[in-house]
Amino acid sequence: MMRMFINSLSASAGGGLTYIRNVLPILSMRSDLQVIVAVSPELRQEFHHLRGLEFVELQMPVARRVWHEQVELSDILRNCRVDVLLSTGNFALRKSPVPQVLLSRNSLYLCRDYYRDLRKRHEYRLWLDTRLKAILAKKSTRWANATVAPSNAFAIELQRWTKNRVLAVPHGFDRESFTRDSRPLSSQIEAKLQAAEGFLKLLFVSHYNYYRNFETLIRALPLLRNGAGGRPVKLLLTCKLAEGANPGAYRPEVAADLIRSLGVADMVIELGSVPYRHLHQLYRRADVYVTPAYTETFAHPLVEAMASGIPIAASDLPVHREICGDAAEYFPTFSPAALAETVLRLAASPESMSRMGALGLKRSNQFSWDIHVKRIVEICQSLTHVSAAMATHAA
Repeated sequence: MMRMFINSLSASAGGGLTYIRNVLPILSMRSDLQVIVAVSPELRQEFHHLRGLEFVELQMPVARRVWHEQVELSDILRNCRVDVLLSTGNFALRKSPVPQVLLSRNSLYLCRDYYRDLRKRHEYRLWLDTRLKAILAKKSTRWANATVAPSNAFAIELQRWTKNRVLAVPHGFDRESFTRDSRPLSSQIEAKLQAAEGFLKLLFVSHYNYYRNFETLIRALPLLRNGAGGRPVKLLLTCKLAEGANPGAYRPEVAADLIRSLGVADMVIELGSVPYRHLHQLYRRADVYVTPAYTETFAHPLVEAMASGIPIAASDLPVHREICGDAAEYFPTFSPAALAETVLRLAASPESMSRMGALGLKRSNQFSWDIHVKRIVEICQSLTHVSAAMATHAA
């Protein structure tokens, strides 16, 4: 029986949390594995119901997490007597005592638009921090025995950047799990949604960060002021554009100031963070999902939107086309006018919106966490077999 160690200490928000929330329950049901998971004490509480897993609670300072992992993790792996390491947070363990699979899912390290954006915002400290992490991320693809990307589009980019082989294992989706919780939204969120009834509701699910390109979306709002398809527009955000209201070091004040200067505050509804288990209710209350992101590696909200049967307006990225196909309309990434035109075109044709919603429902069925986990386990098993054969040969 293979003993797998999963380092998920980097899972704190966004795609990292979505990943382990979906993968751990599947792994817990496999009788051919013994799985040990490294998590923060705070996150451990979320998985108290999973009986088939062992957990190692590690409290590491966020600013020094990567360094602490490199120093401490090797001894932990030896003490746990594991066969393989699954590193889920973009960075591999140097000189791992066991074969290692690296999950690389951060496109910021190789995104020119991101570095340009940081310089424009005078975020020089964040620019330098990202550059340094990019060096480590690039080296990590050499330290790992196998590197895995969550989409073909990102695998191609990553392989071109690192000059190392990268496997594409698409992330999955589980509609039953996603829609299981039927408890109502909080009274505060429900009140905001009811106030938007009768409007064309655009939804964007994201914490505030720079690469999701909020400002292009905000600049499109004055162009939608006169309504789309005869209906005035409201933009629903699952964040609050206030200092300290979002994870990470991104500063939302520029976006908040832009909303005020453009006079579109009445068009924006800041819902704040919505629990993942309740997101399906939010998607069903929206009319169009919109994302102007300028870089992505997979984009889970697009699959969630498709599974909810709503049409999508997305920036024209290879990964967006890979995920959505014909279930989305695409616009040039940094063009507020093209974004607004795309939304207006969709809203003007209820038939197109209905057709795209149906296409999205069908396409969302192509994504499976069960298939993803099966493929990851197969990769881990192949590495352990090779390692065992080499050890036997050496003996």
